[in-house]
Amino acid sequence: MRPLLFLFVALPASVLWNPAVGLAAEKTSAEKPAARHIVTYKLRPMDLIKVQVFQEPDLDRDLRVSRDCTIVLPLVGNVDIRGLTVRETEVLLTGLYRRDYLVNPQINITVTDYAPRTVNVLGAVNTPGSVLLPPEKELGLLDVIARSGGFARVANRTKVSLTRAQPGGETENFTINADQLVSGDNASRWVVQDGDIIYVGERML
Repeated sequence: MRPLLFLFVALPASVLWNPAVGLAAEKTSAEKPAARHIVTYKLRPMDLIKVQVFQEPDLDRDLRVSRDCTIVLPLVGNVDIRGLTVRETEVLLTGLYRRDYLVNPQINITVTDYAPRTVNVLGAVNTPGSVLLPPEKELGLLDVIARSGGFARVANRTKVSLTRAQPGGETENFTINADQLVSGDNASRWVVQDGDIIYVGERML
């Protein structure tokens, strides 16, 4: 009887699974905190934010931005943050606390829950209705129509209506040639805003 031969192949270390590395990679991919520190994001009414003052835990607060865009904080009281980004709000609060209360305060703000922003898309699109706008980036008119299933077969792409409420309460209407947007004409102008109403009419067959 011939002796049995066993062949052992030495595998490089990079091929072998390392439990520590595997678990670390899995943990990293799973850790996606809800709180976002997007400094250029402009805070809006009903946003939920976390305000943290370094080494002053008694001053930390979880706050909902009021409908008139104010927040209330310990010591400094009511603060108007209308039109301010996260970074601008941090700078404002730093100045308020430094002025009368703290030496070299360090303020950090994270958004833990964004107020919803929606656009209504109606008419000749495949899935008419409300489109939820992402908080971290802007969407153009064509992006929103794409999220509504795209233009229907009978859509008049050259005359898309956009109705927008102005700060004073009045509304303004625009007529947009979507085919020109595809070619890049005025594409940056038609970034949609919260509350916009987009209507796509039908073309004559």
